[in-house]
Amino acid sequence: MKNWRTCVAVVFFWSTIPLSSVPAFANGSLIAAAASIRPALEELSARYNQVTGQSVRLVFGSSGTLANQIANGAPYALFLSANTAYVQWLVDLGFTQGVPVTYASGVLALYSRPGLLGQTENPLLALGYALKGGTIKRLVIANPEYAPYGSAARAALEHAGTWVQAKQVLLVGANAGQAVQYALEGDVDVAFVPMPLARLAELQKTGHLQALPSEAFPNVELDQQMVLLPGADQKTREFFAYLQSIDSREIFSRHGLDDPALTNPNLQQ
Repeated sequence: MKNWRTCVAVVFFWSTIPLSSVPAFANGSLIAAAASIRPALEELSARYNQVTGQSVRLVFGSSGTLANQIANGAPYALFLSANTAYVQWLVDLGFTQGVPVTYASGVLALYSRPGLLGQTENPLLALGYALKGGTIKRLVIANPEYAPYGSAARAALEHAGTWVQAKQVLLVGANAGQAVQYALEGDVDVAFVPMPLARLAELQKTGHLQALPSEAFPNVELDQQMVLLPGADQKTREFFAYLQSIDSREIFSRHGLDDPALTNPNLQQ
């Protein structure tokens, strides 16, 4: 668990420092990625380094924060978002090059402390009863204004008719990583978190963890896209191609992300 807390601290550090302070002399392309895919992308970058000898520098944060940094001139070469909207926004502004690629479909999970909601096929219904009964004192989601998983969590609560009650006990994390950290440290009763980060933190060992179907948060998509940015060089394009390989898809899947070709066969890759 110590390694997890260290990594979360790194996520917060990178997402808040001025981009002018990123060392220009460091080796490897600068990659901006959603905090929710940190465990998968770190494994992928390590594997890529073993195979090719090439390194990349990874910067994690909420997708919205990173997209705003890119629009304001941040020197990233590749952007991996937790949704398609922020990528399309940058495309429309002219801050990208080439065609975006859908690399995974995100999975939103509901975490609850032991015995709170019980084993149920409808955890959102059980959550509604618990909120009305006053047994939930603190519930955390990532910031829905900047984090796609936070937006999906809010949509799930609204669809279940429990958003008004949830707001009374709501804690908003800066990004998905902070939401997981609150759950890991026992500061909340319930957390809406990305499955990859939840698995990394082993939340299933400290409470109940259940994946939510996409139907639980209608009108919010968690198809995740990546796109090259104007600063991309040939080495960045090679890493971009590697992230589309079968090997990469297997790693994304092992970390709790769905293969978009399986969840939505009509989706343009």
